[in-house]
Amino acid sequence: MADSNGTDPRPTDPVGRALYPVARILAIAGGCVLSALAAITTVSIIGRAIPGVGPIYGDFEIVAIGTGIAVFAFLPWCQLNRGNVVVDFFMTRAPTRAKTFFDTLGAAMYLVIASLLTWRMIFGGIEMYETAERSLTLNFLRWQTFPISVLMMAFLVVVVAYTVGRNAAETRAGRYFNDQSLY
Repeated sequence: MADSNGTDPRPTDPVGRALYPVARILAIAGGCVLSALAAITTVSIIGRAIPGVGPIYGDFEIVAIGTGIAVFAFLPWCQLNRGNVVVDFFMTRAPTRAKTFFDTLGAAMYLVIASLLTWRMIFGGIEMYETAERSLTLNFLRWQTFPISVLMMAFLVVVVAYTVGRNAAETRAGRYFNDQSLY
């Protein structure tokens, strides 16, 4: 997304103010998950070096599952803070209206992709539930991670739809709504 001259990207409209704290809580939760995964990995590696202790069984599966969940938790926050798609290299000298237009275009494409991924994840989770597919080491039912992932992706779709509307309004106005220096 285009740079808004370092101002606070926090939305000022009612919808944005409702989405922002949810996205923030998800991002913090994702950070906690990643921190726990780092601790698990560290303990597992240290355990491998200590004779008689050994690694945490299935640590790589735990890390894979947790990382997927953490990534889904971060995406809405990044989108609200104009941090998902940054192509400022090409747009540094472009006028604000051009920047916001390409932000709108990028967000619209992201909306299509996020919607398709969410739709397909639903059916992937259903298929894994029906086939009772399990992970190799822990024998964990793989479908169990899909409900939370689908919910976070659905929230991402809502956030991206919001940012498409916000960016389109900014393009029409020829300014960033949260950038006081452009008023």
